[in-house]
Amino acid sequence: MTISDISHRKRYLAEGNVYLPHIAVIEKIIDETPAVKTFHFNFKDEKLRKEFTFESGQFGEYSILGTGEATFCISSSPTRRDDLECAVARVGRVTNALHRLGVGAEIGFRGPFGNSFPLDYMAGKNLVFVAGGIGLAPLHSLIWNVLDNRAKYGNIDIVYGARTPRDLCFKYDLEAWEKDSSVNMTTTVDREAPDWQGNVGFVPAVTEKVAPAAKNAVAIVCGPPIMIRFTFPVLEKLGFTPAQMITTLEKRMKCGIGKCGRCNIGEIYVCRDGPGFSYEQIKSFRSDEY
Repeated sequence: MTISDISHRKRYLAEGNVYLPHIAVIEKIIDETPAVKTFHFNFKDEKLRKEFTFESGQFGEYSILGTGEATFCISSSPTRRDDLECAVARVGRVTNALHRLGVGAEIGFRGPFGNSFPLDYMAGKNLVFVAGGIGLAPLHSLIWNVLDNRAKYGNIDIVYGARTPRDLCFKYDLEAWEKDSSVNMTTTVDREAPDWQGNVGFVPAVTEKVAPAAKNAVAIVCGPPIMIRFTFPVLEKLGFTPAQMITTLEKRMKCGIGKCGRCNIGEIYVCRDGPGFSYEQIKSFRSDEY
């Protein structure tokens, strides 16, 4: 993929009034870590609940009346239609308000916005997922999408890490992937802990140790910026080209439709043309633009 591919990628746009939130009801809440919760929700409108579609990699704008709106990926897979999921770290006014909500509470949702991960491009290839902390959320959707269509893809490697064992998200799915014989699962924490018997080390170093093969492969990397910054050189050392590496740029998104200008990088709007980009595309951005 090159920077010119952005304009040719399929875009999935929300229908109707894109500024008007749909009302959804929280049906289940999972405490992932002391600071992260996953909200399972469904739309109040039965027709919308049945007809709503999205793709792995897309995001939504979540709102609480009287508090505000914030951007989060849809962390559930479109292959699993029981409900929608969103993992939220408690870091600001809107996220703190979300964390105070309980089952049965109503929230607003606008979307889906953005592009999907390039599943057609990934078909037939070996996939390497590298994630850190809550960066597993966007990959959570993609991983289950891939596993639910397992015959379309080659080898699957997952490297996931967090600061401590209690900071690992989606522990129930980590266990499922660990038991899946078709997945090479590696979980790590930054430092030793009394209740931890697994790998110890930073995600980039552990990725280098695992050494996934670059031939006919695509690496999808999500996590803290510092983790991504150090993981890309490791992957290049292992033989991955910048075109074989994909990540997401989500930090500055606000309106979701390329109108507010908060996430623009030159002529590109992350919310409209992303949020997923290849490292090859990102390297073409000027450093003073993002």
